[in-house]
Order: sequence, then structure tokens, then C-alpha cells
Amino acid sequence: MYPGYNFMGKEEKCKVVDISYPSQHQDCQPGLEYIMRPLPISENICYQASNKLKNKVALITGGDSGIGRSVAILFAKEGADVAISYLCEEIDALKTKSQVESYGRRCLLIPGDLTIEENCQRAVQDVIDTFGKLDILVNNCGVQFIKRSILDISSEQLEYTFKTNFFSYFYMTKAALPYLKSGSSIINTTSITAYQGNKDLIDYSATKGAITTFTRSLSLSLVSQGIRVNGVAPGPIWTPLIPASYSASEVTTFGTYTSKVPMNRSGQPFEVATSYLFLASDDSRYMSGQILHPNGGAIVGS
Repeated sequence: MYPGYNFMGKEEKCKVVDISYPSQHQDCQPGLEYIMRPLPISENICYQASNKLKNKVALITGGDSGIGRSVAILFAKEGADVAISYLCEEIDALKTKSQVESYGRRCLLIPGDLTIEENCQRAVQDVIDTFGKLDILVNNCGVQFIKRSILDISSEQLEYTFKTNFFSYFYMTKAALPYLKSGSSIINTTSITAYQGNKDLIDYSATKGAITTFTRSLSLSLVSQGIRVNGVAPGPIWTPLIPASYSASEVTTFGTYTSKVPMNRSGQPFEVATSYLFLASDDSRYMSGQILHPNGGAIVGS
């Protein structure tokens, strides 16, 4: 079912134990999932849903592929209608829509550049016009560009990375807030790089640090309204950003990553999505301002 993966165990399709990535590179950001080899695993087919998000409405930025797609599918399995925003990855977005709808939930596709505040406002309005409400906002879109030195980071790249990774989260939250109510949840995607840094991703890591602090500050600001704000800080996950960021030869070693990942492998999107589900659901009712760390066992500061 997933070429390039080795499975083991009684339910062999439910446990990933080893992954190999052939040489590949994409020249566009944030990347296309449908041309990746092997495809990321978006769904845990052994997962048993229990209506944790029954009749909720979620808006997920960057929901066409990678972690965003996996979150959209899992939310749908748990009873939510989903809207996904994306830049221009139409084929990936249509695939996500099909998977969401296969679980009997509605899926709204919203293309657009979220570095522009008006597009964020329009996206939220489209959700309200279609579903009549918004319960969960997942800020997840992002880009990263490998540069070996800060001297190689242009002002244009710095500005674009911050606009995509951080400004869009700020704009989306502002647009969504008037429609959120007590019990609503905002979940921001930060990264292990916010805690460990990354010598080749200086500007990207800085945006993730900003997202982490934004999450904590926003949580304090909204707690009196009953709106919870939390984040997820993934480690190395096999998503379109990887072949779109790294050279073809570097992709082949992405799965080992032995120096930083105790589990000695990269993660799959479905292994991260459950963190978002926990933070979106009533299971985490006593949590706000917190960051979850699905990162393969790396120990980081909280």
C-alpha cells in the first residue's frame, strides 16, 4: 500500500519501523505531496474514532498535504467538518477533500496567499458563510529555505519566511477571533527548531520561536474568554517541505537523522495528527499555553 516502507507486527500496516527515501528534489515551496516517493502516510488505518469532534467546524491552514492533510482526515473521522486553505496545490487539496468526504463530512477548499491579510479575512468569512460557525483554528502553513550561513539569507527571504510562517498565523487569528466562543481551540504549528535551533534554518527557526511565544501570550490573552491556545512542535516529519527544501542527496539521509532523533527515524504525518486532535478536543480542557512535542524522543525545554 505504501511503497518504500517496511512494516512489521500483527497489524503490519499500523506500525512504521523503517523508511527509505530515494533521491528527489522539488523546486517549489511549500512542495507537492502527490509527486513524493514514497507518499507520506496521512492516515492510521487502525485508528478507532469516538466522535471527539462531533459537529465541530475546523479551519486548517496548509491543509492540503503533510501534517495539515493528516489533521484534516483525523478531524473528519472524529466528526468535524473541515475547511482547508492552501497556496496553489490543487491536486493535493482535492485529494484531501476526497479523503475527508469519505468519512461523511464536508470539506471546503480555500486557495489563496495567506501572507496577505485580506485573504485571511476572506478565508474565515468563507468558512462562516459555508458552515455558519468556526470552532477550531489550526495555523499550520509554512515554508523553509536551507541556507548555510546568515550571510546567504536575503532580506526578501527573511521577510517572506516571516510573512508565511508567522504573519499568516497572526492574521488568521485576528480574523477568526470574532467568531470563536468559549470552548473553541486555536492550535499553532511550531517546531523542534524553536527549542534546539538549526544552523541551516536560521530564519525558519526564528519564526517558530515567535510562534511559540505567540501561542503562550495569546493563551493568556484569551483564557478569560474560555478559548484555549496551544501548539505542536514536530520533529523531522516526512512532508512536502522536505524534498522542497533539501537537496536530492540530503533527502536520502532524512530518515536516519541519527544525531538528533533517539528513535532513529523520521516521523509520518499521522503520528503527529493525534496531538492536534487532543488539543482540539475536550480531552485537553485543562490545557492552554502548552506545546506538545511529537519529535521521536528528543528532549527539549518546555
